[in-house]
Amino acid sequence: MMTERWRVAVVGLLLCAISCSKSRDAEPQLTNVRIAVGGQNQLIYLPATLAQELGLFREEGLNVELQDQAGGSKALQALIGGSADVVCGFYDHTIQMAAEGRELVAFVTMLRFPGLVLLTSPQSAEKVTKIEDLKGRIAGVTTAGSSSHMLLSYLLQQHGVGGEAVSITAIGTAATAIAAIEHGKVDAGMMTDPAVTLVSRRNPGVRVLADLRHADGVKAALGSTTYPASVLYASGAWLRANRDTTERLTRAITRTLSWMQTHTPQEIADKTPKTFRGEDDALYVDALKASMPMFSPDGQMPAEGAEVVRTLLAGSMEKVRNATIDLSKTYTNEFIHGR
Repeated sequence: MMTERWRVAVVGLLLCAISCSKSRDAEPQLTNVRIAVGGQNQLIYLPATLAQELGLFREEGLNVELQDQAGGSKALQALIGGSADVVCGFYDHTIQMAAEGRELVAFVTMLRFPGLVLLTSPQSAEKVTKIEDLKGRIAGVTTAGSSSHMLLSYLLQQHGVGGEAVSITAIGTAATAIAAIEHGKVDAGMMTDPAVTLVSRRNPGVRVLADLRHADGVKAALGSTTYPASVLYASGAWLRANRDTTERLTRAITRTLSWMQTHTPQEIADKTPKTFRGEDDALYVDALKASMPMFSPDGQMPAEGAEVVRTLLAGSMEKVRNATIDLSKTYTNEFIHGR
């Protein structure tokens, strides 16, 4: 009798083990991807955060680690140093690296406009009424070598202010940038939302010197109706070795961009982590309203936009100006869903 009971028990255990093994085998294996983000709390990188919050990375079979960096140049360093596989940063870095002989490729575009705003401090608003007035003063950027640094240098040059005439310092993003502006540590700073909206709300006297969140502002400041900015980019070698992963990353981001186009700023804010929204939810929604035009509807890189970025870089950076660059190798649209 005991023998029969043991036989039944053993058979039961074996059946359970087989069932559990099949269940484990049926579970999809997630692919790990490390993405360095050049300041995750900024709206310019919101699609990456939303793709995570909406579960779209996981739906595409990806286990994505978003690494929050102090700025775009720090995110680039993480990629070059091997601690990240992909960067969520500005497209211009792929052109800058091409000028140095490095192959970095943008494969999905999140912003069609840079989303940056050059804003004066409250203390300097009366004296600094135009970009030319920054001569002899202090201006802030996220980090040295970042896209905000490059764009500020270009704006200064376009307005006849040489690079040596302005002291440029790093003020970071979010709280550190807000403090630098509000306390007058800098006379003006390159900022993004939601920081721009918060500073403007708390300090009505601040002055906007350039607004790159929408087509009119980009046209006025850069002479173009497009300037592709935030993208996902990786090394050409990584893309070739991870084509399926790249396609899934692209699909997650384009799905996120489509979702953003069909939802209100309030609904988008509701899906954004509270740590990024801050204490004032209404202010965050207002920041989203002001910034919605900058988001790409489809993730594609326009050829004319890429050319505009290269032209602007050549105008402000000698290494780009003197380099022979095959622009078509700095970006690709081949992974865009539906192409």
